[in-house]
Amino acid sequence: MKTKTVYVCSECGANFPKWMGKCTTCNSWNTIEEEIIKQPSTNSKVGVMSAPVTGNSVPRKISEIDTREEARTLTGMSELDRVLGGGLVKGSLVLVGGDPGIGKSTLLLQICEHLGKNKSILYVSGEESQRQIKLRADRLGISTDNLKLYSETNMDYILDCVFREKPDILIVDSVQTMYNPEIQSTPGNTAQIKDITTVLMKVAKEHSISVFLVGHVTKEGALAGPKILEHMVDCVLYFEGDRHQSFRILRAVKNRFGSTNEIGVFEMTGSGLEEVPNPSLAMLSGRPENVPGTCIICTMEGTRPVLAEVQALVTPTTFGNPRRMTSGPDISRAIMLAAVLEKRGGLKISAYDAYINIVGGLKITEPAADLGIVMALASSFTGNALESHTVAIGEVGLTGELRACSFMESRIAECEKLGFTHCIIPAINTKKLRSFENIKLIPCSNITEVITKFCK
Repeated sequence: MKTKTVYVCSECGANFPKWMGKCTTCNSWNTIEEEIIKQPSTNSKVGVMSAPVTGNSVPRKISEIDTREEARTLTGMSELDRVLGGGLVKGSLVLVGGDPGIGKSTLLLQICEHLGKNKSILYVSGEESQRQIKLRADRLGISTDNLKLYSETNMDYILDCVFREKPDILIVDSVQTMYNPEIQSTPGNTAQIKDITTVLMKVAKEHSISVFLVGHVTKEGALAGPKILEHMVDCVLYFEGDRHQSFRILRAVKNRFGSTNEIGVFEMTGSGLEEVPNPSLAMLSGRPENVPGTCIICTMEGTRPVLAEVQALVTPTTFGNPRRMTSGPDISRAIMLAAVLEKRGGLKISAYDAYINIVGGLKITEPAADLGIVMALASSFTGNALESHTVAIGEVGLTGELRACSFMESRIAECEKLGFTHCIIPAINTKKLRSFENIKLIPCSNITEVITKFCK
């Protein structure tokens, strides 16, 4: 075997002949790491080219390919099934990431009780002993006989165990602790993670084993390891939320077998994670009424409309430059909306600190939440409380206009179902909407019209 040293960017996967401080492909700093690759020695390409072509590498006519939906296995948790696209697909590779202690291992151990009724499961842990996992299983009420525990980090031993046990489902906790002894680098290194994931992907596809991988995250919130890791797997699930809060949000950021950006909501209790079938009620529970600085929004999370409360606090600054802080919305988007509110809405908040929070730990990236954020800021600035049964939906442009939003009927129907009586929407959205009996639609064209009607 020949050895070759290359330098690989952990962000984009680009290769370099020597170490550099900055990747010239993605312009990231301090992401280039050394990798030692072992290559089989060969004198010519004849041996490779003459290898027989078998299996899935045989070209087929497009008319002969079966496109029927993949057979799925229900996990026993409807929220997880929703995020996966309807259930677990046989032979799929699912990556679950999140902060330490947020509930990744707990969730995967909990679904073993239901899956163990008809499937054999092998749980491989590189972080905990078998006794530690058993203690947690007892606490969660897991007692299936089809679950086997194995504590090991050497990938050679793990593969021997997999081929010997032939499980239907394999859980690896976590991929950063596993290592291939043939690769001369520490566990968690870019080369190790890439090699381990490649081997597990091959096992999943060739033996039709559904594989769950647990992944650590960096302090920035991204999955630790090379970015190519997310491209290799079939599904990437992220746990969102603060470990000190009760609610946990599981979001699909990639799914080859279902819709992306779908979410499942769980609540952490003493007996494990419990499903929250109606996230809107959970997000709105305990909200104050007739208090300035709050507004209800409706955002689409995959195919599900979710109502959430936006809270804003605008207060005179004691610093040279006013502070802008957010928890939930994108900070750059919030700064832009504050500038539009001052320029187009006539509210001079440039000398005020602005703090924006989405109650419940939900991260909002959809532009349809713009109007709710603007109204919460305006309400806090003017001191006028908004009507508690009013929802605001709409994207705000740089000229202050309200732009149309997609899935408006689904959003309004969800608001009506939860008892809201008024809904502020962009005027352009009223052209194709059906009539609603129990909720009044209030079309507006720009934020000046909204502020005049509701915040002054």
